[in-house]
Amino acid sequence: MASSERQPRDRPTVHIVGAGLAGLAAAVRLSARDDLRVRLYEAAGHAGGRCRSFFDDAIGCTIDNGNHLLLSGNRSAMEYLAEIGAADSLYVAPEPAFPFVDLRSGRSWTVRPNRGRIPWWIFVPARRVPETRPSHYLAGLRLALAAPGATVAQCLARHAALYERFWEPLAVAALNTAAEEGAARLLWPVVAETFGRGGAASLPCIARDGLSASFVAPALRRLEARGVAPAFNRRLRGLATTGNRVAALDFEERISIGATDTVILALPPARIAELLPGTPAPEESRAIVNAHFRLSHIAAFPRNLPFLGLIGGTAHWLFRRGEVVSVTVSAADSLGEARNEDIAIMLWADVARALNLGAAPLPPFRIVKEKRATFAQTPAALSRRAGTRTALANLFLAGDWTATGLPATIEGAIRSGHMAARAIPAIRL
Repeated sequence: MASSERQPRDRPTVHIVGAGLAGLAAAVRLSARDDLRVRLYEAAGHAGGRCRSFFDDAIGCTIDNGNHLLLSGNRSAMEYLAEIGAADSLYVAPEPAFPFVDLRSGRSWTVRPNRGRIPWWIFVPARRVPETRPSHYLAGLRLALAAPGATVAQCLARHAALYERFWEPLAVAALNTAAEEGAARLLWPVVAETFGRGGAASLPCIARDGLSASFVAPALRRLEARGVAPAFNRRLRGLATTGNRVAALDFEERISIGATDTVILALPPARIAELLPGTPAPEESRAIVNAHFRLSHIAAFPRNLPFLGLIGGTAHWLFRRGEVVSVTVSAADSLGEARNEDIAIMLWADVARALNLGAAPLPPFRIVKEKRATFAQTPAALSRRAGTRTALANLFLAGDWTATGLPATIEGAIRSGHMAARAIPAIRL
């Protein structure tokens, strides 16, 4: 509950349901307003949703439930971190560099954009993907002109080397959907806001001490300082409406919504479909599988960067934090059906090959499966992304699946929360 000094009882309340990144971003921004008070509810016993860290007994250390690579041009994420006082919690690479290794041939390369907006780096062979020409990179502009039904592969697969060694890994990571079915129109804003603004907006960034330490714990501290205490283990069972307004939220108890109060639902699309029948929401989802391996040493990565792109294997990206090496496989529906030990053996073979570990035995591991990690980001699904506003005058939506114009990423989730916060009208005192 907000403090009486900052948010008197007669001021309107914004009820935010869902304390994932979208809900946290909205709560942090709205709690800074003197004309409102904020209440935050979460069905789980913790905040962060799919963006969180936990201590794992199997490998004896704290790990993230998933791996996330941000770029310095992710403006919404950077604004959010600044708001919660966690801007310095990210590792920011000293240069825009993206190392890759082909697990089939052992060949490695690093894509190295220059910092300025004029992309002269594509004329320097050592900075670009092997066996590509400067003219090949101009094909990226096709994403900006893509038809509504176009896929990434249809736009970019013409130049095989660049597609396989850069565009496809980028698309699968950003869209969590195979490039053959991923929406080209969703990849364009990723490129435009980062690589399109030059290397200074393309610096790789990783949560130095884990996702919770960067995105969740500082947000909860900021909210606590503003008098907002999240109510955990509160699952929303339904909404009561009167006319075109939400009148009550049904948890285990009923919470009345005042005439000047508003509600933000920052929930997954499946829950929105249950609570608000008829509201457009994506129906298909895609899985992500992450594997965490605890080594006996700190592994050496190219250019001493804490991540590495993998081509030609099962694993897509490799991350390092201390002695833990983590693997991410996106669009992993079929892999997610396998037994955890089989997944570990398969992915460890890729790790050992990428890091030149020879026949090193399988170390302690943890497999994390997110079977509904994101919605399937296909052209057909784009029309089912709901907007921030709803048919109910005091009800707004947030979540990485809503119509942010971005893929379902950390950046998209936070931006959706900011969009919902902006939609709450200012109140004259």
